[in-house]
Amino acid sequence: SSTGSINPLLAQFMGLQPNKPANLHTGGIWHFSDEEKKHLRLAVFAFTLAASVFFNGGIWSLFASGFTHWIVEVLSKIPVVFFALAPAFLLHEIGHKVVARKYGCWSEFRADPNGLRLGVIMAFFLPVLFMAPGAVLVAGIVPRRENGHIAIAGPLTTFGLFLIGIPLWGIILGLTGSFDAELTTSMGEYFVDGSLIWQQMLIDTGWFWLVGNLGLAVFNMIPYGPLDGVKIKDWNQKVFYIVMGIFLIVSITGISGFWSPTIILEMVAGLF
Repeated sequence: SSTGSINPLLAQFMGLQPNKPANLHTGGIWHFSDEEKKHLRLAVFAFTLAASVFFNGGIWSLFASGFTHWIVEVLSKIPVVFFALAPAFLLHEIGHKVVARKYGCWSEFRADPNGLRLGVIMAFFLPVLFMAPGAVLVAGIVPRRENGHIAIAGPLTTFGLFLIGIPLWGIILGLTGSFDAELTTSMGEYFVDGSLIWQQMLIDTGWFWLVGNLGLAVFNMIPYGPLDGVKIKDWNQKVFYIVMGIFLIVSITGISGFWSPTIILEMVAGLF
């Protein structure tokens, strides 16, 4: 069937058109083709939509709050999700791409329309946020060592963003006085008597930045299926266990209450 004037990539996402083979290109390490930019935009859009709807309780919260209120709530969560989690996804994939290009390989991100579509549907109808947005495709001669370096670049990037996020969001929250605001509410509650509580939005953005990047780093280190952990472990088991061990220690101590994103951010914010 004809897709008419629908954007070809959007048509793929909607299941109206099959994927097309990638066109090889030349360019520097930081070169992004127009096609790759389209795929990145689609993946970010779908992920942001899915996470915002999930954060708002899915489609089921619509029946309790009403359509207009539900839409407003979802829209208010989009900037929080976008600024907190989009960098985690984008820079994770760019980390793979840059290292692959450094080794002389062709490398571009390609979205997976089926994975994106499934992730959006699950966010709407199930209490689950799970999405396979796509992957960085690599073409060229890639020995095991270089393949391991390309794979580990993603988790290390997201863990680096987690570490950077502590001073970054601590400073932002401190300079804006977000923790000192009398109107600060609880997570996800951005309206009080019709007024937008932007302080709570900033606090939530910092919280999701830390949790999202740490979670993505751990998840991608799992040595299963197409995840980065498989290639890293195949390259060097010692490196795999050291990196995975560090990620797990930080994660488990956070889950057990030894530290908390909110408390850490509030401590840093108090310095400003």
